[in-house]
Amino acid sequence: MSGELKQAPFRADHVGSLLRSEGIKNARIQFEKGEINADQLREIENEEITRIVEKQKEAGLEAVTDGEFRRSWWHFDFLEQLDGVEGYETDTGIKFEGVETKARAIKVTGKLDFSDHPMIDHFKFLKSVAGNHTAKMTIPSPSMLHFRTTFEDGTYDDQESFFTDLARTYKKAIQAFYDAGCRYLQLDDTSWAYFCSEDQPEEVLGKGVDPEEIKSWYAKTINDAIADKPSDMKITMHICRGNFRSTWIASGGYEAVAETIFQKLNVDGLFLEYDTDRAGGFEPLRYVTRSDLQIVLGLITSKFGELENAEDVKKRIEEASKYVNLDQLNLSPQCGFASTEEGNILTEDEQWDKLRHVVKIANDVWTNQ
Repeated sequence: MSGELKQAPFRADHVGSLLRSEGIKNARIQFEKGEINADQLREIENEEITRIVEKQKEAGLEAVTDGEFRRSWWHFDFLEQLDGVEGYETDTGIKFEGVETKARAIKVTGKLDFSDHPMIDHFKFLKSVAGNHTAKMTIPSPSMLHFRTTFEDGTYDDQESFFTDLARTYKKAIQAFYDAGCRYLQLDDTSWAYFCSEDQPEEVLGKGVDPEEIKSWYAKTINDAIADKPSDMKITMHICRGNFRSTWIASGGYEAVAETIFQKLNVDGLFLEYDTDRAGGFEPLRYVTRSDLQIVLGLITSKFGELENAEDVKKRIEEASKYVNLDQLNLSPQCGFASTEEGNILTEDEQWDKLRHVVKIANDVWTNQ
């Protein structure tokens, strides 16, 4: 019999981003038009974040996030504020299945470092309203900087120096979040999904680039970044195949990265997308050999509002338990509800129904036995 998990990740968990409320959307428009200033925008953000934190508590979740309400993107907003990184407008956006994001990109313009990052204060506010619940912070994995950036001439002449600085930068970030009170940090990463696809690695990484070499660099950098994390801090990773306006980018099961992510990453837990057959079966979970690694099954989709059949979800959890002990399994949506400010194609009410659905199923599987 498996009971409630008292530490992160939780039996019923969620990836983090939430549909932007009308209050946030309207405030952004007013700010862009110059009708309100930055302080007024922040006050509205604070009010809306406080409200949605309470909604998460009411849904029965233990971990609460700020819904990424202060961000436009799940990754660029964080990465642009690292020393040595700049955001800029491009001619094209990121291409998803049948749709494209607004034009935005990042570039490395100098040596990487972490100092005076605004998201430290963002987390402090979240923690102040989390109460007895766990305040969860989400940031892009260090892999995403390499995966999505270009380099200005003269910044980094070799990969080793870049990845060394990247790991050191993230190590500082992790310590800064810890010092601000963060005990549950999630690294979001879409790069691993590309390695799962036969036609994606060369397309994204470039011709002549060895995917196995890049995988090794990514794993080493992540491990170096989290090597000194305090023992009472949990760091998880969310692996996603793309999530924009209810569409996706990559397809393919976890087999191509299974040994790396399950045996070579020293994270405390992995959030895995499993809401469609694009993610393949549970067989790659056979590579999970660590008894302390928590696997969060993303069996509930955040892309559409229709609720999954609860009994079908329970059967899939049972199927996964053939490869990983039930005590190491957890449940969540496969991704957030708004990886960018545009959000997925469902209503706020449907979003909260989804999260309550996660909690109810998790209670049935792990608590009410």
